[in-house]
Formats: sequence, C-alpha cells, structure tokens
Amino acid sequence: MKTNKTNPKDDLQAIRDIMERSTRFLSLSGLSGIFAGVCALTGAAVAWWFIPDAHHAQPDGDTFGWLFSGNRLYLVLDAALVLIFAAIGAAYFSYRKARKTGQQFWNLSAKRLLIHLLIPLVSGGFFTLILVFQHNLELVASVMLIFYGLSLVNAGKFTFGEIHYLGLTEIVLGILAGLYLQYGLLFWTIGFGVMHIVYGTVMYYRHER
Repeated sequence: MKTNKTNPKDDLQAIRDIMERSTRFLSLSGLSGIFAGVCALTGAAVAWWFIPDAHHAQPDGDTFGWLFSGNRLYLVLDAALVLIFAAIGAAYFSYRKARKTGQQFWNLSAKRLLIHLLIPLVSGGFFTLILVFQHNLELVASVMLIFYGLSLVNAGKFTFGEIHYLGLTEIVLGILAGLYLQYGLLFWTIGFGVMHIVYGTVMYYRHER
C-alpha cells in the first residue's frame, strides 16, 4: 500500500497562506498605487503650470497664500479630481486583481483595512479644513502628508508590508514639508506622486508578476 508523504515545511507554508488570506487584504494592486501617483503628478503639474501664480511662494513663507486669490476654486477642483480618480483607480485595479486570483474583493479584511485607513484620514481631512478656515494654509501640505502617512501605517497591518513603509515615508516627507514651508508643493508632489509610483512598482513586481 502506498503512503503519501508530505513535507512538513510545505504544510506549514500552506497554513500560513490560509491564515494570511483570512486576516489580510491581499487584493490590493500595485497598479493602483502607480495610477494614484500618476494622478497626483498630473494634478501637481496642473497646479504648477496652468493655475496662474499657483507656484509662487510669498517672501514670508506663506507658500499657499495664493489660495485666497481667484484661482482657489480651480485648485480645489484640481485636488478633488485627483482624489476621485485615484480612489476609482484603486478600486478598479484591486477588484481586477481579486478576480484574476479568485479571491473575494469585499471581505472582512477589506472592511478592517478601510476602517483603519479612514479614521486618521478623515481626521486629517477635518484638520486640513480647520487650517484653511483659520488661514494657516502654509501647513496644509505637511498635515496632509502626515495624516495620510498615519492612515497607511494604521492600515498596513491588514495588507502588504510595503503600505506600512510607504506610510512612514509620507510622515517623514510631511515633517520636512512643515520645516521647509516654501517647498510644500514639492514635498506633496514627491509624497503623493513619486512615492506612490515607487512603492506601487515594488508591490507589483513582488506580488503580481
């Protein structure tokens, strides 16, 4: 009679894979990060080149003083479109990955990730609005980067480890944006644009290729 011999290491790896799939959201696609980075770079380019005086900092360090000019509405629209397209891209590419790998897109892990992501993110959004209404616009880029980084760190334990380190990178860039107010738009572009592309590319080649 033949007996089936299994490798204990293979069994342990299989158990780890099952536990990982049940506790972590593994449908997050690196392509969504790349797409979000491209959207951010496009939005920053529009703000820099096509919104008059958007890139001129005041001598006193009030980098975003131009927000109160007639171009404020266009800038808000630009930022809103970046956010909308990035969110749509994240949902689309992650859903496509889930279908390709035979995983469930909306599950308990996805809900946990979204909740832990939104708590710091929504808090940061309200704090950003407070800064705008209090005319402390020079700190907006710093606050956005820091709270977004905290959101990623908070949600990182429910998905790939790269998200955790992306969050730490965003926090560091946010602190630098607070120290060098005149370069706020530059740090914002690096954080939301370049870093998304870098980490998205790493995630794609490590987990999807």
